Amino acid sequence: MTTVRVVVAGAVFHQGRLLAARRSAPPELAGRWELPGGKLEPGETAPEALVRELREELGVEAEPVGRIAGEWPLKPGYVLQVWTVRLLAGEPRPLEDHDELRWLTPERVDEVDWLEQDRPAVAEAAARLRAGADA
Repeated sequence: MTTVRVVVAGAVFHQGRLLAARRSAPPELAGRWELPGGKLEPGETAPEALVRELREELGVEAEPVGRIAGEWPLKPGYVLQVWTVRLLAGEPRPLEDHDELRWLTPERVDEVDWLEQDRPAVAEAAARLRAGADA
């Protein structure tokens, strides 16, 4: 039986906007946009991993609020799960794996070139923002 590793990503909401992060590595993903996050470490829950990853990648304290239904295949052996996230403290900065961050209103989420696997969750996140959700 193959073990599937979970990668968590955060749809970070703040003031009616969604945070997009542009990849700086690896080369095949560089320049494309994603929801920030990373791999679960052994013994972590998905929310714990997301809090840690957002602290490492963006320098912020954040609170996972709810999971967006579904999971999306990444490279073989990995699946993506996405959570809505409320920003608690800090101003996001591209510390690891990203070279630019951008806050997007729901009407502007299509202005960046999202990674394919992030697109369904981005569409759901934008719909929640349009409906007035704050995470």
